[in-house]
Amino acid sequence: MSGGETLPGAADDDAAERIVCHVDMDCFYASCERLRDPDLRGDPVVVGMGYEPGESHGAVATASYEARAYGVESAQPISQAMELLPRVEAAREEPGLDAEEAGHYRPVDMDHYRGVAERIRSVLRECADRLREVSIDEAYLDVSDRTAWTVVDGRTLAEGYARHIKTRIDREVGVPASVGVAPTMSAAKVASDHDKPDGLVVVEPDEAREFFAPLSVEEVHGVGPVTARKLKQMGIETAGELAETNPQRLRDRFGERGRTFYDRARGDDDREVTPMGRPKSLSRESAFPEATADADRQREAVAGLAADVADRADGEGALYRTIGIKVVTPPYDVNTRERSLPGPVAAPGLVEEVALDLLAEFAGDPVRKVGVRVSNLRFDAGEQAQLDGWKSDRGRDAPEATPDDDTVGWIDDEQSLLTDFDG
Repeated sequence: MSGGETLPGAADDDAAERIVCHVDMDCFYASCERLRDPDLRGDPVVVGMGYEPGESHGAVATASYEARAYGVESAQPISQAMELLPRVEAAREEPGLDAEEAGHYRPVDMDHYRGVAERIRSVLRECADRLREVSIDEAYLDVSDRTAWTVVDGRTLAEGYARHIKTRIDREVGVPASVGVAPTMSAAKVASDHDKPDGLVVVEPDEAREFFAPLSVEEVHGVGPVTARKLKQMGIETAGELAETNPQRLRDRFGERGRTFYDRARGDDDREVTPMGRPKSLSRESAFPEATADADRQREAVAGLAADVADRADGEGALYRTIGIKVVTPPYDVNTRERSLPGPVAAPGLVEEVALDLLAEFAGDPVRKVGVRVSNLRFDAGEQAQLDGWKSDRGRDAPEATPDDDTVGWIDDEQSLLTDFDG
């Protein structure tokens, strides 16, 4: 920049405390659809995995906030979503349906979303020297060298710099982002979720304990639903109570993860913002609004997740040798099953076939959550294995996971390396 111009919030001196921004795009797939078709702005938008226009198959990948007001949620079967929120086209044709109370349904278009994501990454790379791209729609930025916690005119310079990042994304790309600013990665992550959509929440170094105290334990980064249930059984329901618990008691119950939960509830997290390497697996999972034994709903959700995971693997140029599913049954029993192939492949139809075949073991069981994963990834340019003679007979089942594995192996939606921005 010329004339001595500096970026908003830039400080002359090194920051006394680390400053981390967590940038999380709001309903990213829906935002990308609105970018392509501005007439969708302000209307309910649903993006479906395995969905085709005019059909009712597939599962919800992302629902805009307007669609969520009608009860549409991630991982719902498209057929159920359409019962809650009819398609605009159908509402216009059917008597008794109000087009003003209908939504726009679009199929997942990963090529379009990746193009938008690359434009966002270009902005972020210019705003930070250290960047950790967690997913297509989420990143951590260490901006300690760009700004400071110094307060000027009632706000920190760090807040001004975060607002600058948000403004650039909006102006140069045209999609909304929520940003959390804090001295640690985990606190910044929680802060970005705190005031969605289009939020900006700043947690200053001396405010972390106060910020976390009233939050539910589920909001502590890394605490999944199974761990939260066990913490509540111990009488620990808020982050403040978790921060005051004897850390040895938590270690006895959860191992070293217990100490991590304790530290993060207190705002302590010494991880540095570093680039991520290539993933070892790609997964997508989401919960039903309530446990269901409806086989059609379960299969529809798994088929949609399989299509999404396979599409993302294709986008990463990844071949996979193992296909697996995760099924959570009441109360919180986590079951994983997987099947290994003779060699690495890129075969979306096979991902769905194997996932549905593995799901058949749970026929008739009520299910709270389902997931699909591909693993044993390969990224070289070698040809994929020939599977012409491969039969879809049952393969080796993976060992059943323990209920504590809600943060191990499988990655929750918002932490998936290639998840959509469903925030």
